[in-house]
Amino acid sequence: MEGGLHWEPEPWGPPGSSLASVLKELPSAATIRYRGPGVLPWGSLEEEEEKDGGRSIQAFAGASQMEQETHPSRELPWPMQARRVHRKNQAGQHGAYSSQSRVGHWARLLTRGQEKMKAGLRGLQPWAWTVKRIGGQFGGGTKSYFSLLRFLLLLNVLASVLVACMVLLPTWLQGTPPGPPGPNASSSCGSYSPHASGLASFASQLFNLLSGEGYLEWSPLFYGFYPARGYLGVTYLCSVFASGLLCLLLILRRSVSGLKQTLLAESGALTSYSHRVFSAWDFGLSGAVHVRLRQRNILYELQVELEEAEVRRRAKARTLGQQARVWLVRGLLNLLVMALLGAAFYGVYWVTEETGRLQEKPLVQQAPLLQLVVSYVPSIFLSTVNVVLPPVFNLIGQLEGYTRSHQIVLILIRTVFLRLASLLVLLFSLWSQITCGGNAQAPECKDCGYNYKELPCWETRVGQEMYKLLLFDLLISLAFALLFQFPRKIFCGLCPGPLGRWAGTLEFQVPDEVLGLIYAQTVVWVGSFFCPLLPLLNTAKFVLLFYLKKLTLFSTCSPAARTFRASMASFFFPLILLLGLVLSAVPVLYSIFLIQPSKLCGPFRGKESIWAQIPESIRTLPRTAQNFFFFLGSQAFAVPLLLISSILMAYTVALANSYGRLISELRRQIETEARNKVFLAQRAVALGSENRPL
Repeated sequence: MEGGLHWEPEPWGPPGSSLASVLKELPSAATIRYRGPGVLPWGSLEEEEEKDGGRSIQAFAGASQMEQETHPSRELPWPMQARRVHRKNQAGQHGAYSSQSRVGHWARLLTRGQEKMKAGLRGLQPWAWTVKRIGGQFGGGTKSYFSLLRFLLLLNVLASVLVACMVLLPTWLQGTPPGPPGPNASSSCGSYSPHASGLASFASQLFNLLSGEGYLEWSPLFYGFYPARGYLGVTYLCSVFASGLLCLLLILRRSVSGLKQTLLAESGALTSYSHRVFSAWDFGLSGAVHVRLRQRNILYELQVELEEAEVRRRAKARTLGQQARVWLVRGLLNLLVMALLGAAFYGVYWVTEETGRLQEKPLVQQAPLLQLVVSYVPSIFLSTVNVVLPPVFNLIGQLEGYTRSHQIVLILIRTVFLRLASLLVLLFSLWSQITCGGNAQAPECKDCGYNYKELPCWETRVGQEMYKLLLFDLLISLAFALLFQFPRKIFCGLCPGPLGRWAGTLEFQVPDEVLGLIYAQTVVWVGSFFCPLLPLLNTAKFVLLFYLKKLTLFSTCSPAARTFRASMASFFFPLILLLGLVLSAVPVLYSIFLIQPSKLCGPFRGKESIWAQIPESIRTLPRTAQNFFFFLGSQAFAVPLLLISSILMAYTVALANSYGRLISELRRQIETEARNKVFLAQRAVALGSENRPL
């Protein structure tokens, strides 16, 4: 079309200047080296490329060559293709220089082996495609729950393997374990007869299965079954410590890897929107399904950023009076939360005490069904509190006016405090029964160091309580899904109109579900010493729970209207799990070091304490080994170790502070450069509009 508008670039700005020369003066032109080798400066015209392209390419290639020689490829901010070329060049040069070196050859083989091993381990991850699909359809927050479930499954599998190798195998290698004590067997600490005489009815068998008593009480499931012979006590203790140390290391590794993502996301070092738009896409994807899943993931991440930016914008717009009113509301709501938590703790303690009194009544002892119900009263009350209060905390969190990610953190802190503290209150009530309220001079505890009349094998009793908590938690999950969620979805599907769609739509409550996992795992950590096969039972429970939650998610749930950062979940969830591990270690270590073991059951019978088995076993070793182990437990080893650890910690803190100051300075420079770029770009646009008529 001849009459159409035709734009021709004309010289603008000062005489003799061009668009390319002006763009070269911008601060962004200084970042050209970040675009990799072989890329011309921004704003270069084709005519200029034809004239002096050879000189610019040679000069830039020289600069790129110098940068290649001094920096590894992963430290160069280049595109991925340029990094691959650089890496291949470095590998070729390294091969030429070290072709005669066997050390370099073996180092390359070791690196390749490590890469192949990592790839193989990633391929062994169960449910990888399912977790990826959940993340694409329901967001990173929901995906984090299933990733945590898979991680806990790994911990329980490893713990089960340790128990099988260090407890079960030595027990049977030394011969068939002895049977339970007879009804006439007695000692100065009373008698213990776990098996009831006569034929057991179906109700009694069901009661034994659900309570861990009867035929299960004297089985490999509980502590009292294992005999006191050989080095079984040492391997029993070592399996507990090895399992706890392994869980600690894996949780710390997961927390550190998630901390990097969390700090990067929360620091604001990257522009959130541009980072996701220009850097979040995976160009290695193949297939329409994978592409759609990745698109949904980016969509959920952008949705989180927009929601949190809106909340922060409203918070900045508040006046002083509005801010004071918000803090007043938050203070009152926190007082309400503390009152609810206090009432829950007192209720758990009162119910546990009353249950012990009810079990002693003849009416309860004569009715197996009533005895089963009474034995489950603490578990029922604890599960009821854990079901009722978290939704109340969720409602309180919405009234406080925080961002969604901040709300999730507060809900998790309050709920985990409720669940774990309630568990500790239950354990405290049990320990008060075992130790006669801490009164070693009480008639029931004076002879044996524990209440042998009511609890002849107190370790098995604690294991039975943890077994009941685990089993009842699984039954609650099954009942809630089968009796509430699926019937609600079916019933609301029969109701036409918006009412049926609204009533049938459920959101997957990530905080409640995550706390359920952490609570169940904490119960297992507490009970694994008293019930060695509890990790194996929890493994089966988590496998069943994964498929149940997956079916519930895809059948009855819809994507959450408000999501939260997946980076926060990758760090904060393992941190709460670490808190559960630390709290679970308190009652276990207290039992090992301070309470006398039962005299009639278990591998530590007849000892002053459970830990006393370790020094006795060390004394049977050769003299050199004895000196070494006793030196590890002496002050001559502990004091230098403490000093060295303190020095290393102080050095690490100082190094972190220096890095923090450097990062702050670089961040200020980036902000200054960004303002300069905006100003110069606006100036260039203004000059161009004045000197370029259409």
